Amino acid sequence: MLLGVLCILVVPRVFSEAPPAPPQDIQVDNWLLRWSPDPDDGDVTYTAQYSSFDSCVWTDVPYCVHISLNSCNVSSIKARSEYGCVMLRVQAERHGQNSPSVQACSKHGHLCTPDFSLTASPGSLTVHLSRNTTFLREHADHAKYRVYYGKKGEALQDYKDGPASVTIDELQEGQRYCTRVQYLYFKQTEGLPTCTQCELIPESDSRRTVTIVSLVLVGVLLLVFPVIAYFFLFQRERFKRWLQPRYTFREHLFEPIPEPFLPIHSSTEEHYDVITSMSPVELRE
Repeated sequence: MLLGVLCILVVPRVFSEAPPAPPQDIQVDNWLLRWSPDPDDGDVTYTAQYSSFDSCVWTDVPYCVHISLNSCNVSSIKARSEYGCVMLRVQAERHGQNSPSVQACSKHGHLCTPDFSLTASPGSLTVHLSRNTTFLREHADHAKYRVYYGKKGEALQDYKDGPASVTIDELQEGQRYCTRVQYLYFKQTEGLPTCTQCELIPESDSRRTVTIVSLVLVGVLLLVFPVIAYFFLFQRERFKRWLQPRYTFREHLFEPIPEPFLPIHSSTEEHYDVITSMSPVELRE
C-alpha cells in the first residue's frame, strides 16, 4: 500500500520534470576538465566521457561519473589512446533525465590540439597554422587541419581544410567572426578541438569613408529635422512671411500715362512739285 502511494507521488514528478540544462564552457587545461554548471539547476550530477583515437565509441572517464563537482582530472585516460589523442564530452543528469552531451575544447595547445593565431583583413580572416607539429609529422600527408568558422553567436558549421595556414575570404566587413580548429586524419576529426577565438573583420578605407559620411549626414539630419518640424508646426505664418519677397514701389509708377500726341499738318504747308500742267483749249487759240 505504501509502495503504491510512493509510486503515485514520485513517478508523475519524474516524468513531468524537464531535463537539466547542459554544461557550458567545457575546457581542458593540462588534463584538468572544467565546465560551468547552470546556477538555476539543483540536484544535478555530471558525467565525463572520452573517445580514443580512431574510435567512435564513448566511454565513461573513471572517477568522473555522477559527480556533483564542476571539474574532473582526466589524466587517467592519457595512456589509453595513441599519442593521447582523445575527445571529451560532459553531460548533466538529474532524476534519470540527461542533458545533451557537450564536447570539450582545449584552452591551450596540446599534442593533439592545434595551436593557432588570427589575422583579420578587410573581407578576410587568416588562420595561422604550422606544418611542423608532432601530429602532422607522425601521419604525414594523411593529416591536415579543419578550420570551422562563422559569425559570433552563430553555430560554426562552415569549415575549410588545409595542410597549413588557411585564409577565409568573402567575409562581411565590420562583423566579428569566430574560428575553431581541429586535426583531420583521413577525413575524420581527431583530438580535442581548440577553444573558439573571435576577431573583428575591419572595413576597407573606401567603405570606412562612406560609413563616416553616412553617419555625419544622419547626424546632421537628426539635428536639422526637429528645427524644420518646429517651424512648420508652430511658426508656419512667420515662415510664410519670411519667404514672401519684399517689393518697393516707386512714385512714378502711379502717375497717369499721357495720351500719345500726333502732329497734324495743314495742306497749305505741304510742299509739292508740278510735274505737268493742263490748260483749256479756248485759251490756247
